[in-house]
Amino acid sequence: MSAYYHLFIAGLVLLALSGCKQPAKDSTTQRRGFVYCGQDTPTTLNPQLTDGGLTAETLSAQIFDRLLLLDPVSHQPLPDLAKSWTISDDGLIYTFTLRQGVQFQTTAWFTPTRTMNANDVVFSFDRVINPDNPFHHISGGRYPWFESLGFANDIESIKALTPHTVHTVHTVHTVQFTLRRPDNSFLSNLATSYAVVYSAEYGKQLLKSGQIGQLDSRPIGTGPFYVDQFIPNDLIRLKHHIGYWQGVAPMEQVVFDISSRGMGNLTKLLSAECDVLASPVASQLPVITDNNNYELLAQTGMNVSFLALNTDLKPLNNLKVREAISYAINRDTLLNSVYYGTATKAKSLLPPTSWAYNNNSKAINYNPKKAKALLKQAGYNTAQTLTMWVPLESRPYNPSPQKTAELIQANLKAIGINVIIYHQDNVGRLGVNNMNKYDMMLAGWIADNGDPDNFLRPLLSCNAKHAGLNVANWCDVQFDNLLELALRTNKTQQRVNYYQHAQNILDQQVPIIPLAHGVHFQAHNKTLGGLQMSPFGSRSFSNVYRTE
Repeated sequence: MSAYYHLFIAGLVLLALSGCKQPAKDSTTQRRGFVYCGQDTPTTLNPQLTDGGLTAETLSAQIFDRLLLLDPVSHQPLPDLAKSWTISDDGLIYTFTLRQGVQFQTTAWFTPTRTMNANDVVFSFDRVINPDNPFHHISGGRYPWFESLGFANDIESIKALTPHTVHTVHTVHTVQFTLRRPDNSFLSNLATSYAVVYSAEYGKQLLKSGQIGQLDSRPIGTGPFYVDQFIPNDLIRLKHHIGYWQGVAPMEQVVFDISSRGMGNLTKLLSAECDVLASPVASQLPVITDNNNYELLAQTGMNVSFLALNTDLKPLNNLKVREAISYAINRDTLLNSVYYGTATKAKSLLPPTSWAYNNNSKAINYNPKKAKALLKQAGYNTAQTLTMWVPLESRPYNPSPQKTAELIQANLKAIGINVIIYHQDNVGRLGVNNMNKYDMMLAGWIADNGDPDNFLRPLLSCNAKHAGLNVANWCDVQFDNLLELALRTNKTQQRVNYYQHAQNILDQQVPIIPLAHGVHFQAHNKTLGGLQMSPFGSRSFSNVYRTE
């Protein structure tokens, strides 16, 4: 980039710093902990209730553990709360042996009297799948990520097996999941940030006191940090869990700044109000890399940015119109003007790093002349007006949704389609209450695990449509059948064939238009060490330390 560009950005930052009065820094926090900035404002601290965002992608790994983890390189499941597991020959019964001596967090409102056992695992998942569970309907009773997978329908039972004693000293706890059909993505799904383990003892305490809603606002897990303070639209304060089974975290506390005060997150980082900036946008990177006080981390993301087309509404229920819109979008301009060359053009929902990526994808390329011809063939000879819902928050898959929307708006205007842009503070897949009020939605996805099913099923399956995550409102039986077949076979090449065939259907039907696969950046003050990134969101802060 040019020297002028660097000076221009730096000048803006200096103006921002001099033009606003920042709140006084919390010296105790910065000496014994750190401040994290740069993601959305959560409405719940329970990742089971979300379909992404700060709660699932960052907070979950701090407050909770799950049965399994994912290796960030191989994407294979690793032990976590479950130290080992077995799978029956028919692929229907998964039996997990749990770790011993794992302590739940002690807070001002809860003191555990026992360590984690199989009853806690059953409690955590029964809430999600069982409508008769007393906690199922609190906080709205929706579990979008699980619903998109058809998780409740796939589980026959979850049982805590009778504990047994080994060598008359150690009590071994096991939990058994029985499925209704084989599912080769099951272990990967249990390793996601949504599949967290709560304290059943805490649940009983809340039932007795009549305060069951606190399960989601004051959660209790076994993770390295517990929730000490949650002030909506301001901050979330975590403190380290003294009894954490992997050793107490060096940092006494982590504060998540979720306020909108001041002149933006980059300014907060440069003024030392924040120590970590979660997702700096591409245009901010030169300012960070040119400053010796900060380190910039990059992670090739398992993510995708896309434009969803509401196939339930005219004219987008017409394939030719959907194809025309795809031909009209200049993805090269998006890569240059929004991502500044830090992303790759998306041909498919699956990123090129996926083992099922279809290199022979027939993705539509930029061709406005053909787009106009297709609109004419579809019978639309006069200008059309469509609405587009656009989020405001930058994400790893889209650093500037507003700019992306404006570029697409200009592209479509050139072929005779006027686009009205609507904003919402948090337009997620559940952000629009009435799904028939929009024509298009600018959206995206960060994979929760490395299985291709995790991209295709939550975003485009018929179950996902009913759950509200499939914002294209598209349901194709052949597509769903291919996903089902891919889950049932143990043969990797056969799974690849099924997933590539499914991608071909998406190429032909165009319910969504893939735009880009972004790189996830994270900036932090160089006095912090031990921060690690993952393709699936933030990793635990249990090893973060300060060098000064």
